[in-house]
Amino acid sequence: MDVVVVGGHGKIARRLLDLLAGRGDRARGVIRNPDHAADLEAIGAEAVICDIEAEELTDAVEGADAVVFAAGAGPGSGPERKRTVDYGGAVKLIEAVRANSVSRYLMVSSIGAHDPASGSGSMAPYLQAKADADEALEAGGLDFTIVRPGMLTDDPGTGLVDLSTEMGRRKAVPRDDVAAVLAECLIVSGTIGKTFECFAGDVPVAEAVRSL
Repeated sequence: MDVVVVGGHGKIARRLLDLLAGRGDRARGVIRNPDHAADLEAIGAEAVICDIEAEELTDAVEGADAVVFAAGAGPGSGPERKRTVDYGGAVKLIEAVRANSVSRYLMVSSIGAHDPASGSGSMAPYLQAKADADEALEAGGLDFTIVRPGMLTDDPGTGLVDLSTEMGRRKAVPRDDVAAVLAECLIVSGTIGKTFECFAGDVPVAEAVRSL
């Protein structure tokens, strides 16, 4: 499988690219900073240089079987960048996959995106951008899966998760396990059309994904 991950130098994205390359997929990470290319190459992934705020993504996803949107403006950014990256970048990727006749699209969203008005302070524009990006993907006619992770940690992954299509809970989850869930979703067609939250739990990743 040829998979393009947008936001390829992010913490979840690098873990996912590592898993994809390790199982023999062509793993391509879209990054803005050429200095980060070596980090992707070190895990067996290919770097695609593209600034998603300034450039189109059509060429970047050419030949892909699936794409993953894992980009984010980051906690230190203002509302404007959250809008152009978390929402605008996701919409650009929708347009790019359509132009390339790619149908499979995984979105890394966030808990709280089902109710963005509940966000306070800097979280409000972030959750609104995520909610709008999710809505655009749901309406886009693609084979989508939207994954909404809980509070992210750098704890070692356990391979055990708690996935739920009921929205509104709050729990933590290691980034390792989010990446494992994304990798599994790419090969489980039953996740198409599903939106679910992802937390640390006690069910093996493969079993949890297949039970959605």
